Amino acid sequence: MTRYDAIILGGGAAGLMCAAIAGQRGRRVLLLDHAGEVGKKILISGGGRCNFTNIHTAPDRYLSANPHFAKSALGRYTAQDFLALVERHGIAWHEKTLGQLFCDGSARQIVDMLLDECARGQVEIRTGRGVGAIDHADGRYRVGDAEAPALVIATGGPSIPKMGATGFAYDLARRFGLKVIEPRPALVPLTLPPDQALFRELSGVSTDVVARAGKAAFPEAALFTHRGLSGPAILQISSYWRHGEAIGIDFLPGRSPNWLIEAKRAAPRTTVRKCLAEALPARLAETLAEQIALPGDLTNLPDRKLQEAERRLAAWPFLPNGTEGFAKAEVTIGGISTAELSSQTMAARKVPGLYAIGEAVDVTGWLGGYNFQWAWASGWAAGQAL
Repeated sequence: MTRYDAIILGGGAAGLMCAAIAGQRGRRVLLLDHAGEVGKKILISGGGRCNFTNIHTAPDRYLSANPHFAKSALGRYTAQDFLALVERHGIAWHEKTLGQLFCDGSARQIVDMLLDECARGQVEIRTGRGVGAIDHADGRYRVGDAEAPALVIATGGPSIPKMGATGFAYDLARRFGLKVIEPRPALVPLTLPPDQALFRELSGVSTDVVARAGKAAFPEAALFTHRGLSGPAILQISSYWRHGEAIGIDFLPGRSPNWLIEAKRAAPRTTVRKCLAEALPARLAETLAEQIALPGDLTNLPDRKLQEAERRLAAWPFLPNGTEGFAKAEVTIGGISTAELSSQTMAARKVPGLYAIGEAVDVTGWLGGYNFQWAWASGWAAGQAL
């Protein structure tokens, strides 16, 4: 039996960060991952360029049963802290829209950076084998031929199962008596029922919209698919959507009130279809015009009808019948309850030496680098405490 100071289960973003920090603090760390290599989700992220953080990171951009839980870790290890690490390793980067930071080159650079940081901390990494039995007795955790007084759950959630993702973290947490908030897919395309098939027939059409669910609203692109709705705005709103609820789409965001009435006065012989075609992709404009069913010149249409059309276009209701599930979800909402953990250290309150970090925990960020920043911050917090 080989003794360590900490055993970390999971070689994703949070696990690698935690291992590197703890190792560099002089702890003897063993990191285990059942995949053949570490950082597989990092490698496919951002189209292979890794959207590694977001400069607008703030606690209000995360969903959790306790919206205050993430404040401590995010406040102590910031996007600027991770960016400084990236720059120390000479990795070129660029900012895309909405504060999203990407590698100029490959996501492999981020994995190599984390492995280099782990090597500096003399972290032992084992890949390509199952964890096997986990025992806990006499204040020590035993995993295979290794034992340690600390065990870190960093195995993520069940999103993207083709990458090997499972609900292992939740099973292990429950075994130790920790409550789990029901997990569900997040940042995931929404599916539409047969009665909205005409919109599915617009597959491939994309346009800038504002998507709304409850009090949440996201101004980005929406994409029609053969199954329903996708694109950044839809992925974002999916985290807030619940089965049985409608979402609202503003197809013409930023239009002033009475814009159709103004169009009628400026060009009385034009039509609703032409007005829409000036602002939207042709196929979408045609479909919406058919649904609004106001044929003929604007001059022959009463202002009241035009105002009704404006309101409909500003909050077009869709009633999704589901999502494309964990197979297409970028992350998971829910997970190990934050009520069970210290926001300072990520340690379980009732189980000495047990920690949970990253996506395994009930903290889920917006699209655009926020979930990686949670992984870095929560991994750093646990690494400082081990």
